[in-house]
Amino acid sequence: MKNDKNLEAIKSEELPENDHRRIGRELDLFSIDEYVGPGLALWHPNGAIVRDQIESFWKEHHSKHGYKYVYTPEIGLKQLFEKSGHLAHFADMMYPPMDMSLKDKSEQGAYYLKPMSCPFHVRIYNSSPHSYKELPIKYCELGRVYRYEASGGLKGLLRVRLITQDDAHIICRQDQFKDELSKVFDFGFAFHKIFGYDKFKVYLSLRDMANKRDKYIENEPVWEFAGKSIEEVLRSKKIPYDIDIGGAKFYGPAIDVMAIDNNGKEWQCMTIQLDLNLPEKWGMSYVGEDGQKHTPIMIHRAVLGAMERFIAVYLERCGGNLPVWLSPVQAKVLSVSDKHKKYAKQIEQKLVRNGIRAEYDGDGNTVGYQIRAAAKMKIPYVVIVGDKEMENKNISLRMRGGEQTADVKLSDFLKRIRKIIKDKSLDL
Repeated sequence: MKNDKNLEAIKSEELPENDHRRIGRELDLFSIDEYVGPGLALWHPNGAIVRDQIESFWKEHHSKHGYKYVYTPEIGLKQLFEKSGHLAHFADMMYPPMDMSLKDKSEQGAYYLKPMSCPFHVRIYNSSPHSYKELPIKYCELGRVYRYEASGGLKGLLRVRLITQDDAHIICRQDQFKDELSKVFDFGFAFHKIFGYDKFKVYLSLRDMANKRDKYIENEPVWEFAGKSIEEVLRSKKIPYDIDIGGAKFYGPAIDVMAIDNNGKEWQCMTIQLDLNLPEKWGMSYVGEDGQKHTPIMIHRAVLGAMERFIAVYLERCGGNLPVWLSPVQAKVLSVSDKHKKYAKQIEQKLVRNGIRAEYDGDGNTVGYQIRAAAKMKIPYVVIVGDKEMENKNISLRMRGGEQTADVKLSDFLKRIRKIIKDKSLDL
């Protein structure tokens, strides 16, 4: 195909060592295939493990903070996106419609691939009545959304057309929203610190009324209330921020939090938006303490932003040296010779039974070759067994980086690695 560069058909040696595309290829994490299409990542088994670990951790912590997980379709009828405002304000980023009436005369209407999950979450809320006592209600989803990004802007996982958005919507009363907004900040910063991020830049994204007036919904009281309220929360938490004119969403102002990588470059991670438009437009309501119907406030928020971009930035930050809990293979077991194979396999099986992602490598190559291969795949631990280890019923251990320890009890190693995994430690 002619557009090979945009389809990521780039040789590893052409890329910098810390480029996530090079790391992804060397560790066999993902690929982008010319027959599948630009901006559509294929996650290999190793990459799927990394994703699954992050997603499971994400779900676990959201559950602890009162979020309820939901699933929504990846397509919706035209009327859904007309009512939400996406077709009026976001159509240039959406894929063209699928007109089902051309195939089936009994079904009239066009379907669109969803660019966001918010209208689906609104419909879940509206499927039953609610009382003020139930609020806040927090829906979360690792939603797969589609954006028609220009092919020239695509770059590995940093900018893709199929985005796994860690989406959540908090539906609350007006007297609750400042507290909920504050909790989102605390949750988001704490979550990113698990991955070693402790430097952030915060932007308050407002409208550009001079140049892009038509981009935004017309509801001045909503914009004034939302902007003022967000600034009050930022100041009360003593969070320094800059103003980004023109960065607001079409329905309201936003807080965009950028993680700063090793090179000082900013990458979008957390985004928070206050929305009074959709609740009003969709007739969202709850019965208040006074017995009357009231319109709730909706907070849109994403902690990671996009799973693909988060993993890309993280791979470049750690140079592919994933922490033990994220490593596809946590321990590689090697035998010095054929006579040690049985014992090596017993070690592997015991590790696996204890929840460790371990593999025995008995391909016939020398131990030195296998150690170098494990180092290239950035495997945290290499377990080596030979005559002495068999005799003493223990192991020798080589850690990523080259440090070696002999005469290690398997029980001690298990205790150590399980604690590191449980603590989500960044160290070996």
